Amino acid sequence: YYIFQYQLEMGVKIMLDPENINHKAVLKQNEETRLPLITKKKPAPMCSQKLMKGRTVGSLWGLPASHTRDSPFPVLEEDTTKGVLSQTEEKLILPAAKIRVQTPLVVSKAVPSHEFHRQHKKSAEAIYGTRFSSEGNIALLASSSFMGSTQISKPVGSYPAQLLESELQIPSQSLRDPCLDCEVAVYHGTIDQEAPGFLAFKQRYCSSWRRIAFVLECTKNLLKDYAVPLATINCEKLVEVASDIELHENPTKSDILSVIKNQSTVEKILNRPGQRYKGQGGSEMAATKIQATWRCSRARKAYVLLRQQQWASGVLAVSWLSRNHMARVKKTLKESRQRHLENFYIRAKHLAANWNHIRTSRRTIIHIPSLGYSQCVREHIPDLAVQQNMQMGRLCDILDANVDVIYICPLHLSEELLRYYNKLLGLRAAVRSGNPEDMGDLQDRFRILTPEAINSFPKHRMCLATQLKYSPKAIERIKSLIQGRDAYIVGGVPHQDDLAVADMLNVPILGSVPEVAQLCSTKSGSRRIFAGAGVPTPPGASDIHTEEQLIHVLSQLILDNMEVWRWLFKANNESRGHGTAYCDVISHLKCYPWLQKEHQRCGPEMWSEKWAREPALVKISQELPGLLAQHVQPVNEKRFPTWEKFLQTFLSQGGVIEAFPLSESVTNLTVDVLIEPTGEIKVMSSGDQLHAEGPLRSWGTSIPQRSVDPALLSSLCLNIGETCKSKGVLGYFSVDFVTFIHPQTMEQQVWATDLDLCYSDQVALTQLLLYLTDGTLDCRSGRFQVSLSSNQMENQCTQQEETKNPSLMSNRCAVMSTQLRHPSLSDIYYDVLFQMCKARGVGFDLQEKQGTVFLLYEDLERYRLGMITIGEDLQGVLMTFACNLFIIHQEISAPNMQGETNFKMAIQDIEAILGITAENKLKLGEEQPSRADAVKE
Repeated sequence: YYIFQYQLEMGVKIMLDPENINHKAVLKQNEETRLPLITKKKPAPMCSQKLMKGRTVGSLWGLPASHTRDSPFPVLEEDTTKGVLSQTEEKLILPAAKIRVQTPLVVSKAVPSHEFHRQHKKSAEAIYGTRFSSEGNIALLASSSFMGSTQISKPVGSYPAQLLESELQIPSQSLRDPCLDCEVAVYHGTIDQEAPGFLAFKQRYCSSWRRIAFVLECTKNLLKDYAVPLATINCEKLVEVASDIELHENPTKSDILSVIKNQSTVEKILNRPGQRYKGQGGSEMAATKIQATWRCSRARKAYVLLRQQQWASGVLAVSWLSRNHMARVKKTLKESRQRHLENFYIRAKHLAANWNHIRTSRRTIIHIPSLGYSQCVREHIPDLAVQQNMQMGRLCDILDANVDVIYICPLHLSEELLRYYNKLLGLRAAVRSGNPEDMGDLQDRFRILTPEAINSFPKHRMCLATQLKYSPKAIERIKSLIQGRDAYIVGGVPHQDDLAVADMLNVPILGSVPEVAQLCSTKSGSRRIFAGAGVPTPPGASDIHTEEQLIHVLSQLILDNMEVWRWLFKANNESRGHGTAYCDVISHLKCYPWLQKEHQRCGPEMWSEKWAREPALVKISQELPGLLAQHVQPVNEKRFPTWEKFLQTFLSQGGVIEAFPLSESVTNLTVDVLIEPTGEIKVMSSGDQLHAEGPLRSWGTSIPQRSVDPALLSSLCLNIGETCKSKGVLGYFSVDFVTFIHPQTMEQQVWATDLDLCYSDQVALTQLLLYLTDGTLDCRSGRFQVSLSSNQMENQCTQQEETKNPSLMSNRCAVMSTQLRHPSLSDIYYDVLFQMCKARGVGFDLQEKQGTVFLLYEDLERYRLGMITIGEDLQGVLMTFACNLFIIHQEISAPNMQGETNFKMAIQDIEAILGITAENKLKLGEEQPSRADAVKE
């Protein structure tokens, strides 16, 4: 059987691919005559023959009567036609008897095989011939397989009878149902249902033929649909598949392919592109496919268009809803802010009407040191919370016995810091008496509150007023503290949320409307205020918003002020020099010698004419862009490393261009002014700025100022105050001036350079200074005086016995700073720092009312602090301040210190002011230990 199966497969393969070389070799080999392998067995005696049950032949053939002559029973003629199996069962033929067949049971003919040439490739139909002959040959193959033939290439008649006899002796153990070994050939979707093998297969499985026929019909339809020329069906697999599926349940494609013996060949044909359209109903299927593809494409386009329209409508709907929601929010916010503004003006009128009564009666001042700059400015302020907490001197408003202070702190202060400030504020009684034992406890006079919202918005860079607005617990706490008392708010840089907090607390604000403050505090707004007040300002221009405008204006300014060698660029909304850059234009302007010649040639009168300056203006305008890109130096190089980045911020905010003073010796000073609700203008503080990191950034101040005539300075400040009052400004503001000696006229020049409508650090330090010394600061005369203690008064009376009216006041000077930073400060605790300073003679003398006081801001990072040094003369105070910085730096610095410190720069600045040389530094170090003995606790 297996030999036949192999030959049948090879025959099909040869017919499908006759040009294959291997197939030709097989054909050549098959031409040889092969004989079956005959196994001879010795016959056993009849008596000793062992009977075997079962069939000994594969089919039921009839035998002639002559073969039964050895039987002990008579055999009739009718029994001979019943077949061998029937006669054996009736004991007419012994089961072990040898049967010889005279006439061959199957007459086989040799099938001629022809060698196919490469140039002649024939189709399957050409190989098989006509439909009837092909079907006959295929049926013959199936019939031969069913009859149990093992070799069909040679006729059986050529074998000897003895060989055939031995070949038919088949053991019963190897017999199986021959119908399972048959194969059904399907040619072009047609099966020869009259073939003997097919009929025998059908007769064998007649009970389940309905299922088998159904699967067979599905297989035929599949092969017919795909125009498969030839497929061989394995009957055994067909029976298995038919038994596994339910009746009227269509078999799957994989089930159909599993019953096909040449499955790989058929599967290749099925997978050919377009093969379906070559078979049964191919044209209709092709037309259906084309129509379906076209309809799918058209439906797809319509679907895509529909989805686009749905998406667009969704976007429009969401945008419309968002716009409406935003409009409602804006409307609500606008109404809320309008209501806050109206309430602000109502409370401001009430405050102005009752100011004289309020400032002399029991009251509470709510200090909110908020930096209400715009969001883009706050984003670039390092340590915003610490910067807002540098005005702890506001607590010293309790100097007035009728005042209680509520200080809103942007940080959580530890018990150590709270004890420090409680002790610091309790020094006033000891300062007055000169006895340290008289220190008081003023905890009930001030409260330090921290809004709980700082924990909810740790990285949102909110100003303190906004954090307080979203802190209902803190608001309720403040309400309970001010209940039944007159109270008002003193803010920092005004913000819209200051009005909201004031509305929640129902208290007035001693300050300006945020819009007015922001407009007047810009660099361009400051120049307008100064121009309205008639105060001298540097040559320059304001409200510059484009690069072309900047180039054109700077070119004009250079031609108008050819003696100015440095020009400043200031962004409108920046503060403390962070948005400032400078450029030494004359030293880098290549056409400057030619400009000087042209100016001398034309003369002053002709040079003022536009036509005479036009060529010079063109040359400068062409050269300036490249010059600025290469030589502009921003003050804050970390934020603005290049001119392009600075220019982007400058043009987005707008800005001014100003001339730098015409001298290398320049002094900057700051004056703080208060416009009270009644309209009275007071000068609160004035001091000279100290510059260590450059001429445009200040690290401290010295009080009182001694650079400008106090009367002149007060007059300028009063004029500015009147102009601000006319604009609606109220509360505290500070003015920056610059003074120098003009090199040509040798006269002192005073220019107003900046205006900040807020409560400054200098005012807070001055409040603390006056609180600790029990002194007075008269800015009109430029004097800072303190009252003498009893011992000092006795000494002065002894020295001035001849004087009838000895002075009871003593002059003092102070150097103050809130911007000291050192990375090693975070490595030690404040108690250790104080013990170290005490051992080195750094401290405050209560009787002399001079010495050093520290300001502490926070206790987490602890790398920033403030310091106030008080003394009798400015030179001594500066030297003491420098010694303090030197001692602290020497004690806490490590060899591998990381981070930046401004201690060294401040010391170098003081040395430059005092003209201290290297020899003086050594003397300074020798004198410092002797001062430790004089310092008392």
